[in-house]
Amino acid sequence: MTDTKVILITGAARGMGADIARAALAAGHQVIATGRSADKVAAELGGHDRLLAAALDITVPASAQAAVDAAVQRFGRIDVLINNAGNFIAGFFEEIPAKNFRSQIETNFFGPLNVTRAVLPVMRAQRSGLVVTTSSVAGFVGQEFTSAYAASKFALEGWMEALAPEVAPFGIATMIVEPGFFRTDLLTPESTNYAPPSIDDYAEKTTSTIDAWSAMNGQQGGDPAKLAAALIALATSEEPPARWAAGADAVAALEHKANTLLAQAAAHRDLSSSLDHTAA
Repeated sequence: MTDTKVILITGAARGMGADIARAALAAGHQVIATGRSADKVAAELGGHDRLLAAALDITVPASAQAAVDAAVQRFGRIDVLINNAGNFIAGFFEEIPAKNFRSQIETNFFGPLNVTRAVLPVMRAQRSGLVVTTSSVAGFVGQEFTSAYAASKFALEGWMEALAPEVAPFGIATMIVEPGFFRTDLLTPESTNYAPPSIDDYAEKTTSTIDAWSAMNGQQGGDPAKLAAALIALATSEEPPARWAAGADAVAALEHKANTLLAQAAAHRDLSSSLDHTAA
């Protein structure tokens, strides 16, 4: 792989995906920036001779394949895939309609699977490549009001960990990105769908949580442009990390979860270790 990479980014019409595309272009790479509308992607990023704006609906396998085919036709290869596209369905589990929960999994989990399935044959043929998938702190810490979103992100992390040894023999690596709170458009109406209050027991907490998160929109501490530049630097480095906690809050959350897991493993060590089958 040369210093100049060919990078395919999903969800690049706005928000973090657009920031990642701009960072990749600024670093001198060739970029396939995708979104549901290629025109919106082009309008967001402007014209550039190292940019291909392509239509891609990550929930449609044929759309993913078409975008990959266009990328290979234009640039001849794909060195890095950045699975960034996704959305956020928030609410208490009992209040999230089953169809909405399934929709969350379809977009945030099966969407990246569709795109990766289309990209891997290209990377296997090259015997090189990197699959990057954006998870979240919600991918390793479950919190109230995020059951659907956390389920989709936990699934992503398990899939990526299992995928890594499968593709490593072909020179392909994987990288999980776990951002904390960044000043992106995740909490905007375009990206977040709140389950409508329907159960009295949750009504007060639902209202206060939505109000708090709405007030947080645009006030998050993390700088998405810095995240994008750091992500591109890591993804195009000699040894990309298998997992990257992005943001001081993400690092703190990961450390807290690790300590919690260690404590839980030790809490009943003797009982847990006494369950082997033994002769009577």
